[in-house]
Amino acid sequence: MFNIFWGEVICGWFPKSMGPEFNGIITTQFQALEDYLRQIRTILSYLLLPVSIPLLFLQETLAHVKEVTGINRRSLEGKVVLITGASSGIGESLAKLFYGAGCRLILASRRKDELERVKNGLVRSRTSGVVHVPAVLELDLGSLDSIPAKCRSAVEIYGHVDILVNNAGISNRGTVLDTTMEVHQKIMNINYFGTLSITREIARGMVEKNSGNIVFVSSIQGKIALPFRSAYSASKHAMQALADSIRAELSSSDVNVTIVHPGYVKTNLSINALTGSGERHNQMDASTENGYTPEYVAEQIYKAVRNGSKEVLICSLLPRIAIMLRLLCPRVYFFLMAWRAKKVQ
Repeated sequence: MFNIFWGEVICGWFPKSMGPEFNGIITTQFQALEDYLRQIRTILSYLLLPVSIPLLFLQETLAHVKEVTGINRRSLEGKVVLITGASSGIGESLAKLFYGAGCRLILASRRKDELERVKNGLVRSRTSGVVHVPAVLELDLGSLDSIPAKCRSAVEIYGHVDILVNNAGISNRGTVLDTTMEVHQKIMNINYFGTLSITREIARGMVEKNSGNIVFVSSIQGKIALPFRSAYSASKHAMQALADSIRAELSSSDVNVTIVHPGYVKTNLSINALTGSGERHNQMDASTENGYTPEYVAEQIYKAVRNGSKEVLICSLLPRIAIMLRLLCPRVYFFLMAWRAKKVQ
């Protein structure tokens, strides 16, 4: 869209004999055109909103029918599943579901002792059938240089990986200005670059055998950014871009890419979040306290994998409306986010 600067540039194309008065008129006309187009866009946004809401309900209805009827549902028995962040929360709940389906698990996390706890609990829960003892992989996504070797070790366990669940992550609390660059970088390293690295390594094997599923556990904040969580929101937006790009790039192979956007989940994410100075937030936010259980979110992710879904939102109606507002009525969204920021402050 033209702005005043480009109006002046274009005015420069006209002969100088026309004088600065003529250039000023042209610049004014372009500015008026810009304002007019902006008003048209706003009007169209408001007109499209009532149409998009019924379409949203239709989409959810079709997804529910697909889930109930079992269209595209596949068996996961015997599949090799690598789960990052498997020591607690959503990752631990996912491990229970995949293990119950007869999958062979590789549990990855920084906390090896917690991984052993999860592994032992899974083995004890298997009272019949073939028992596949889960493998444990100590993995720090923030240590980027170590990831390729860790991935090779993971592949060597069973010879391949069928399903990669990128679940590990960390959040933050603080303003953009008060958060140190070290904190911004650390969160991007773990949530994005670490995830990118492990995805690149594991995806190569999937492409070679022409099958697999890459799962990204993102967040509603990968769709809409919230104040005081800039680093986390930025990392999840980057994850969205990564998922969309690699999905298209692997479309010629039989490798499915799934990205899941949960709302607030009652885990230790807010407790372990980093403050602006890099210390632990050490508080359970009220929104997190009242969020979905990790078991529920894990079940939705498990169903998404089994049904071959591309993208799943796990949230109430309000976040869905906020996502549409960001796209169709951005000024309304900006106003609401500013109001939210002032309310918190």
